[in-house]
Amino acid sequence: MLVELAVGDAYGAGFEYAPASFVAARNDLTGYVQHGQHLGIKPGQYTDDTQMTLAVAEALVSGDAWTPLNLASRFVEVFQRDPREGYAGRFYLFLQEVRDGADFLARIRPDSEKSGAAMRSGPIGLLPEVADVMHHSSVQARVTHDTPEGVEAAQAAALAVHYCHYGLGPVAEVGKWIDGQVSRGGWGRVWRGKVGSKGRMSVTAALTALAGNTTMSGLLRDCVAFTGDVDTVATVALAAASRSVEYTQDLPESLVEGLENGPYGREYLAQLNSRLLS
Repeated sequence: MLVELAVGDAYGAGFEYAPASFVAARNDLTGYVQHGQHLGIKPGQYTDDTQMTLAVAEALVSGDAWTPLNLASRFVEVFQRDPREGYAGRFYLFLQEVRDGADFLARIRPDSEKSGAAMRSGPIGLLPEVADVMHHSSVQARVTHDTPEGVEAAQAAALAVHYCHYGLGPVAEVGKWIDGQVSRGGWGRVWRGKVGSKGRMSVTAALTALAGNTTMSGLLRDCVAFTGDVDTVATVALAAASRSVEYTQDLPESLVEGLENGPYGREYLAQLNSRLLS
């Protein structure tokens, strides 16, 4: 799951908010592309979507208490050991400045409705009970996105992984099932057009693409074809699809092998993924 979502993130990063004409011309999965403006993110590098997911995954496998302080500490740790671009500008500066998890909680303004809590919640879907998925995704979301929209988007993204991992029904009905779990529904509606920055937008688009495909390659193309915040859409969708027996796992080898492989790259992701699944 972690390698696949990182591929989605890294591939989507080259197309994030790019012109529709650029997306149409280059979205062919033949390789990673350089974003026209975000030159600090090189082809094959993942962004904040994957880095923050690493924080959540490491917190899960650690066995530490699932508390805001422990989660905030993980968010600070994973950034400061491996600083990288891709974060929203002010949050990037914030992560550079905070000393530790306690300082993070003291200074954060967790009033965002954007997709930051949803993009990192995929690993939580591996928990065995829906109630645990709802609780854990809510706690981690409230650290930075303590709004109904922010929390519910994180829950929906985690529930998509849970639904696929445990084979709770046809993938085409994933949004309908999530509607029965999250108080405010609408997750089963079909998303069309450009994806904005809000969590509900990214997750609804991801669920639309997830329900409409049966191959990872087709899913990745469709996620990026929406245009807009497509790296987050792909991160959420590929996390879920990687756990579905309905999906053909056919991501191009060039994308898998081309994913960054430094200290926290492809091999680290694969090893952490094995710990998550065990």
